[in-house]
Amino acid sequence: MKMPKLKTGAGPYLIASAGLGLAGIAAFIWIFARNFNIYWLILSPVIITLYELPAVFAFRLYRKKRAAEAERGEAGEPALGPDRS
Repeated sequence: MKMPKLKTGAGPYLIASAGLGLAGIAAFIWIFARNFNIYWLILSPVIITLYELPAVFAFRLYRKKRAAEAERGEAGEPALGPDRS
């Protein structure tokens, strides 16, 4: 299966999103896994969510830029909407 080429300028946002996501998980493990107890177990979903917010923001920018370029007809691949069939 061929991977689609990123002909749009949105590629850096996708790469930043993946990098920030991995960095958020790594930061959570580095800070909290050493001293893990029941309080961190209860609060961990909130903490991980806070660390993943930059990745979500970068991914949102990627999707917006890709959709805008697809609307103008510049995208190399079609933008997928809610109906992905």
